Amino acid sequence: MMTETHINSNHMLSSSLGSKSDLEKMDDVGWKSKLRIPPRDKRIKTSDVTNTRGNEFEEFCLKRELLMGIFEKGWEKPSPIQEASIPIALSGKDILARAKNGTGKTGAYSIPVLEQVDPRKDIIQALVIVPTRELALQTSQICIELAKHMDVKVMVTTGGTNLRDDIMRIYQKVHVIIATPGRILDLMDKNVANMDHCRILVLDEADKLLSQDFKGMLDHVISRLPSERQILLYSATFPLTVKQFMEKHLRDPYEINLMEELTLKGVTQYYAFVQERQKVHCLNTLFSKLQINQSIIFCNSTQRVELLAKKITDLGYCCYYIHAKMAQAHRNRVFHDFRAGLCRNLVSSDLFTRGIDVQAVNVVINFDFPKMAETYLHRIGRSGRFGHLGIAINLITYEDRFNLHRIEQELGTEIKPIPKVIDPSLYVARPEDNTSLDEGNVSK
Repeated sequence: MMTETHINSNHMLSSSLGSKSDLEKMDDVGWKSKLRIPPRDKRIKTSDVTNTRGNEFEEFCLKRELLMGIFEKGWEKPSPIQEASIPIALSGKDILARAKNGTGKTGAYSIPVLEQVDPRKDIIQALVIVPTRELALQTSQICIELAKHMDVKVMVTTGGTNLRDDIMRIYQKVHVIIATPGRILDLMDKNVANMDHCRILVLDEADKLLSQDFKGMLDHVISRLPSERQILLYSATFPLTVKQFMEKHLRDPYEINLMEELTLKGVTQYYAFVQERQKVHCLNTLFSKLQINQSIIFCNSTQRVELLAKKITDLGYCCYYIHAKMAQAHRNRVFHDFRAGLCRNLVSSDLFTRGIDVQAVNVVINFDFPKMAETYLHRIGRSGRFGHLGIAINLITYEDRFNLHRIEQELGTEIKPIPKVIDPSLYVARPEDNTSLDEGNVSK
């Protein structure tokens, strides 16, 4: 494996040096100083993202144009999952990677994918499959931003959008496709998406993609790919379905496991015992006492999502809601506006638990407590993104008490009784944090 990495790195280095003429106008020494780098995020970060070996992005022998996109996103140093998986992915090996929510998985696969694309070839060379439409939009945006100095064309295609429009777009030049499973299969079966030369397949949130919701779809996708291909699997949890898929389709995969513990270090978890009829009153109290930057409030059904959002609005708070039964255009608008910070609170079904990255969220509230440990893990992972601090508050009824105890045991975590006053330093970024980590930012 080390030999493969070495050979591949040398190849990349020589190709990078070979293209130097394209960048003659850019001074070799001062090219970084000419970049438009955003202000540094100097909030405190936990060891989930700072516990690295100290590698730099330049050490991966990436193309200059890709490095420019990385730095202009404000990513200064690779996170642990990026450090572990980028060089292995560049060597061409299959990967099975486990890492916590919010620790940089998207960068870990999008960087090697973009590096390996040849923009001179007018063919689809990489396919990234994700379980939800919102995650597809988010992932494609990251890839487009990373590739803005490259001539790589990234396309996103999901259900709920006009199929004819996607067909017209795919007939243009496309190198990388980000898709949900149903839509990409549709395009393949109509012989619109030609996958004969697509040698990289990425499965993000692989446990969800391999669940009953998408039964058999990925086997169908893989049957349309060339036999010589690379498969990269990224998942926070690793159920039996992932293991079976790995044994069936991956060839001597390199396994990365950064999950010594399951929950993020920066998220403090609390529970409050309440009766069902007291929940809205309790929520109102939390809104008045907490220093909320942005919050996501989870319910167990789409009907309860809409009811709760109406009650929160009636209480005088700005509130959006999102769930899977909404029209796609409406979902897109809510997702975009919430990420842009136009509203402080979002009520959601579990649609919104997968990979969605809203950096400003510092409070997650489980208005309805989930029954599954996996659901709980993904919900609270919406707070404390990328090593930052956040809190998760669970409203627990008498019927929830057994699930609370079981989920604590399964995740090996502690959910504490809620104190009268929650210390703001556990979830509010303070001005003095700006001096604590001056050695550099890490990517999101």
